Amino acid sequence: MKSPEIRAEQLLELSLASGASCAEVYQSQSLSRPIFFEANRLKQLESCESEGTALRVWRDNRPGLAVAYGRIEPTELVEAAIALSELNPLETIELAEAKTFVLPDLGEAVEVGELVKMGREAIASIRDCYPEVLCSAEFECERETTSLTNTQGLHCQYTDITLSGSLEAEWVRGEDFLGIYEDREERDRLNVNSLVRGILIRLAWARENTPPPSGNVPILFTGKAATLFWETVSEAINGKRILEKSSPWSDRRGQLVMSECLSLSQQPERGPYSCPFDDEGTKTQFLSLIQQGNLARFYCDRATGRALGIMGTGNGFRPSLERYPTPELVNLVVEPGRGTLDELIHQLDRGLLVDQMLGGGSDISGDFSVNVDLGYRIDRGEIVGRVKDTMVAGNVYNALERVLALGSDNRWHGSCYTPSLIVEGLSVVGSGI
Repeated sequence: MKSPEIRAEQLLELSLASGASCAEVYQSQSLSRPIFFEANRLKQLESCESEGTALRVWRDNRPGLAVAYGRIEPTELVEAAIALSELNPLETIELAEAKTFVLPDLGEAVEVGELVKMGREAIASIRDCYPEVLCSAEFECERETTSLTNTQGLHCQYTDITLSGSLEAEWVRGEDFLGIYEDREERDRLNVNSLVRGILIRLAWARENTPPPSGNVPILFTGKAATLFWETVSEAINGKRILEKSSPWSDRRGQLVMSECLSLSQQPERGPYSCPFDDEGTKTQFLSLIQQGNLARFYCDRATGRALGIMGTGNGFRPSLERYPTPELVNLVVEPGRGTLDELIHQLDRGLLVDQMLGGGSDISGDFSVNVDLGYRIDRGEIVGRVKDTMVAGNVYNALERVLALGSDNRWHGSCYTPSLIVEGLSVVGSGI
């Protein structure tokens, strides 16, 4: 992929010449070659390449943002940004100071042929045990380059290469349909065997259907399902929410907000989605967010930090090229407890294991009611069968105050590194088999 440096410098020079007092250029380039399997067979190979540039200018302290994809006409992009600035209100300019921060590539690329081999071997391993199962899969190696340059003298750039794989098994037994999926995101090497093991274990658990337990029973959320909680927590400690007073934790810094067994931090240098700087050119950093259940701090971008009277934490990211930076976490890490998933199951005399859910999670209030897409009943410390037509309801904040156990089985689910956990205080409603 082409280096974006020359184009960025040209856009900055044209912006200043057109009357802007300062400007920044944000560029993103990606190249991916995903492969798809459907109904046990290789279906499609693709090559996807994208390139986008966002120019933000300030003229008379009024911002203007213009975006272009692919080939750029520099003069047209600058003219569009200047014209838009005339329509916007005055704002405080937030630009990173002069520095050069160009990192070597992170990760190793994997050829398409190797991805195809991974998919075929994974599907064969499942069908050796369950010939009647239909498998779908997607494997991808993506290379993405991000750069940010401004008129202050800033130039940041990094390239990361990420491997991802997802595997789905569909088991149709008469009118009973079962869908199980597992996914992984890693660098350098994708552990396909762990994908296969996850599918096979869940297929074995689902051989029999059973009525769900009812009432307020302990619920074991696997790491995959536990993201329901962490998505809400991430919003509750978002500096923008704190500024708006829309978070229930707006005035609870330094107070106990969840079980003392829980500690959460941002660790941007870890995992497949490590990130050295944010979309404002601020270096990302380790942040201790929750310490043994106590709310330690919030995260924010530059503008939010200034409004709150605290330093920006390097968490200003663009939801898309067309949007301005807003606070967003990088690599939320939940500190592990003790016990594998099997050991957590054995702790429960009666309960429900939730692995996949349908529908959205909670809003900032924490209230949620979700259908269990894949869940299992636990009796006397053992999985006794799959439950159907089951719903779980409750409140995220209340549940996190009542964590009974935390596993040691941390795994990346997107940019969240979380273990399984057992909570009480939630309601289970089901209509039987």
